[in-house]
Amino acid sequence: MSRSAHPAGPRHADVLPEGHALPAPEDLNFLDPKVWSKTTERRAADGVVTVAGLDVRELAQEFGTPAYILDEDDIRERCRAWKDAFAGSDVFYAGKAFLCRALVKWIAEEGLNLDVCSSGELAVALSAGMDPARIAFHGNNKSAADITRAIEAGVGRIIVDSYEEIARVAFAAERHGVVQKVLVRVTVGVEAHTHEFIATAHEDQKFGLSVADGKAAEAVRRILKLGSLELLGLHSHIGSQIFDTAGFEVSARRVVALLAAIRDEHGVQLPEIDLGGGLGIAYTSADDPKQPSDIARELVDIVKRECAAADLDVPRLSVEPGRAIAGPSTFTLYEVGTVKQLEGLRTYVSVDGGMSDNIRTALYDAEYAVSLVSRASDAEPMLSRVVGKHCESGDIVVRDAYLPADLGPGDLVAVPATGAYCRSMASNYNHITRPPVVAVKDGQARVVVRRETEDDLLRLDVG
Repeated sequence: MSRSAHPAGPRHADVLPEGHALPAPEDLNFLDPKVWSKTTERRAADGVVTVAGLDVRELAQEFGTPAYILDEDDIRERCRAWKDAFAGSDVFYAGKAFLCRALVKWIAEEGLNLDVCSSGELAVALSAGMDPARIAFHGNNKSAADITRAIEAGVGRIIVDSYEEIARVAFAAERHGVVQKVLVRVTVGVEAHTHEFIATAHEDQKFGLSVADGKAAEAVRRILKLGSLELLGLHSHIGSQIFDTAGFEVSARRVVALLAAIRDEHGVQLPEIDLGGGLGIAYTSADDPKQPSDIARELVDIVKRECAAADLDVPRLSVEPGRAIAGPSTFTLYEVGTVKQLEGLRTYVSVDGGMSDNIRTALYDAEYAVSLVSRASDAEPMLSRVVGKHCESGDIVVRDAYLPADLGPGDLVAVPATGAYCRSMASNYNHITRPPVVAVKDGQARVVVRRETEDDLLRLDVG
């Protein structure tokens, strides 16, 4: 989709996306199980959507809207699926997708490790009782304070991202009298087929040390000379929302080639490689993500094949699903406010949230589905754009979708697959308070992250 501007300003409403051929669905009341969490279903009699046996109207009445509704059984099942698929390997849940103390406890109970990328995420993990030995610490600019906190906590591994970090981690580890386990984040030069802002392994970006120009090899040389660091292996991450493993094959080939070069130069065979995360999920019915079992089989086969070609023992493999676990588990529940019909164009459906609770549409041109969930409707489909309440023309939640023509104020609509990055990237733009996260399971609902209040906003404003 073009990101250019017209002379009069941003893309006008009378210009549909290039290639737009969105057909009206046969049944507006249908919920595609690819997109919705596993316990979400529509009651046959009145068309009201339930999740974990709970009526969305009752959830809205009790907890308000907008609200993130998180299906605990769904997220636990996805944790188990990834752990079972990668038996013999390590699965680190990528906390940047979404993190709260309840979720930390769930992933720990399901046997997953945890990847954090800030001191704040580490604080959440530790406060929830996560074993620090099962935590990996990422980040391209970890401060000395960040590193010290991680080492003092006993974090199992730190992924170093620069020469400066090697020195910082080594100094802090020596000062604390420990040998810190580390991996080197390498840039393998793979152009992932994803949005420019979430592709992370091409050369022109901030993450990692390049394999091509020798910086990754130099990082290994420096670490191997330092007694306070133990080099476990290499880490690569090629991007996000990826639907095939072709990029991982190229990445694995280059990472394994570097492992072979390290063996030949230093006589050391590093025991681990981490291929990161980034596998996509279904945001709409058009998306067709792979199952964890298929991903595991393909990634393991790739690593084994590349190691055999390089005459290397197969290292222990790590992966970092975040979106693939948290994303499908949650939908955002909104109440419809204003409905504006623009003849010959589309209908603008304004909801009581927007870019403060889901910035991804504005930031990445992300596509989402949306459904009327508080009742069934036999009305004709209308081409709609679901927008928020913010003072911003780019405040779009769902760019193009079909909703029933009788949609009106007070109806509840839900946007599925909002469990990853929506709450994590939520803001207080226009001083809007952030929604709660409500966990549902077996007919029970509880708040795991409470709704912000205006008192919360004012408490930070010292006047």
